[in-house]
Amino acid sequence: MKSPVHRCRDVDHGRGQTGTVAVSECLQAEQRIPVSKDVITSSSTSGLWFIRDTCGIVCAVITWLLVFYAEFVVVFVMLLPSKNLIYSVVNGTVFNSLAFLALASHLRAMCTDPGAVPKGNATKEYIESLQLKPGQVVYKCPKCCSIKPDRAHHCSVCRRCIRKMDHHCPWVNNCVGENNQKYFVLFTMYIALVSLHSLVMVVFHFLYCFEDDWTKCSSFSPPATVILLILLCFEGLLFLIFTSVMFGTQVHSICTDETGIERLKGETGKWGKMPCWEAMQEAFGGPLAFSWCSPFTGLSCRKDSEGHAAVMQGEIIEEDVITIPLS
Repeated sequence: MKSPVHRCRDVDHGRGQTGTVAVSECLQAEQRIPVSKDVITSSSTSGLWFIRDTCGIVCAVITWLLVFYAEFVVVFVMLLPSKNLIYSVVNGTVFNSLAFLALASHLRAMCTDPGAVPKGNATKEYIESLQLKPGQVVYKCPKCCSIKPDRAHHCSVCRRCIRKMDHHCPWVNNCVGENNQKYFVLFTMYIALVSLHSLVMVVFHFLYCFEDDWTKCSSFSPPATVILLILLCFEGLLFLIFTSVMFGTQVHSICTDETGIERLKGETGKWGKMPCWEAMQEAFGGPLAFSWCSPFTGLSCRKDSEGHAAVMQGEIIEEDVITIPLS
């Protein structure tokens, strides 16, 4: 029986030549081959990252409009007409701070490169420049013609392979990947807190209006006030549930060192998982500190134990394999 390396069907006829590169379709034994991070996994993009997807742009605009609507109702319907100055100042400061952090996190999640693999670098000349040893194999994505590192997946919306891709979220018009997962987690957390805070204020405002004259508890007419508060209550409840679930799911993915796509495809066990606390520190950019909650601080990139990106060999599904034949 032939070894896994020999169970290949070569596309070109350079199999017998040592050091030549061939493209094949085969099943390789699972193995991790460290290759320099600079030549394979570093992003080729520069400047601002933005996905030109109509659905994603519409969803992102809707997100901002909903936050602005909540801001309008909280400030002009509930806080400004209030007779308690301390109540208005404290709640206004808390709400606006959370809303600002939520929008800042959304902007960072949307405009940060999630970990895109350089596009179109899977050329014969480039593969030869990597100086791989005979028998080593790297993945080639046939959709974006990129050398595909370990734990990277192709996104049909971004049209790129994304390192440690969890999913593509239309609400942030971007993939959630290695470089922007922190900002997505912060976005879901702050939106959940804003929603909870607005719901609490709506309840207190209803109680206040029932005890007092409805014409004095708001600058708007009683019917308009009720409609605005009910819509805010519905929005807050809906987004509180949605973002709380997403926040819990993302934290669980970080702690288990397993993305949503990897869990869906059953790709667990193909890499050495990090402990929960170590994975949290890597995702949020270092030891526990206030910077974990800030969307304005950066984060470290994932590396293996040797400080390199790992190119994984394993079962090939809709991917080309570039292999250095054995002599």
